[in-house]
Amino acid sequence: MAVADAESGGPGGLEQAAEVFAGMRPRLFGIAYRMLGSATEAEDLVQDVWLRWQGYDRTTVDNPAAFLATTITRLAINAAQSARARRETYVGPWLPEPVDTSADPHLGAERGEALEFAVLLLLERLSPTERAAYVLREAFEYPYRQIADIIQLNEAAVRQLVSRARKRVLVERRAPVSRSEQRRLLAAFITAARSGDLKALEELFAEDVISYSDGGGRVRGASRIPVVGASRLAKVIRAFSGSFWTGVEVAWASTNGQPSALLSRDGEVFAVITVNASEQGIDQVLWMLNPAKLTAVSV
Repeated sequence: MAVADAESGGPGGLEQAAEVFAGMRPRLFGIAYRMLGSATEAEDLVQDVWLRWQGYDRTTVDNPAAFLATTITRLAINAAQSARARRETYVGPWLPEPVDTSADPHLGAERGEALEFAVLLLLERLSPTERAAYVLREAFEYPYRQIADIIQLNEAAVRQLVSRARKRVLVERRAPVSRSEQRRLLAAFITAARSGDLKALEELFAEDVISYSDGGGRVRGASRIPVVGASRLAKVIRAFSGSFWTGVEVAWASTNGQPSALLSRDGEVFAVITVNASEQGIDQVLWMLNPAKLTAVSV
């Protein structure tokens, strides 16, 4: 009876199920986050998978890790379809929710692919199924045959999806600078932005730099359209340098595996700023200002 209890979901079985799930949890979150760009939504899916795993007849599961990965991926595909519809009515630019990878090293522990903001933004242009295939292959190195089983396509179709997504990322993204150079450029940008140094800002930017401010319609002053061009962006930043930076403290962190600046007033983070850069200079400036998206970071 004890053996039957353990196998059918009794106390012993549930304890073992929890142990298996805990071992897979970082990967499950990593898949869901890369699919959705939202730590909050990813956590919700992980909890959903746990509830399903608890109630499932686990005696029928030969490979728990594969079962859990399949479940989270299919849920994430459905969630991504709903998220795409919601983002059509999102106020202003939408940016991924930053996650503190210095506090949660498991997120990028296996492979850092499909984690950086620039790549996540490019993946937004893919269909949910294409994105799933790319994430499973590039971030977690799943075999094509297993990806085919997970997303319910044949292996040849999966290879095409991954190849197409990989080419899009390579073609549409300039070769990034090193982490140390990115950190230097970010620090220089923060210094120039605080002082409103127009010349210094223009020298840091690539000619076609683009700035995205995600306030979600909840933050006054957050631009509801991207600001494009080195000269224009420098002038915009200088125009609000005095009011924006008053009483601001800057802390440095690693979000999504890249250097970021956490801006706070009275100990509360109100913005995360990061830059993406190539040999041409800073290509993108990302301002995460929506309070709902800053719950996963702190000073």
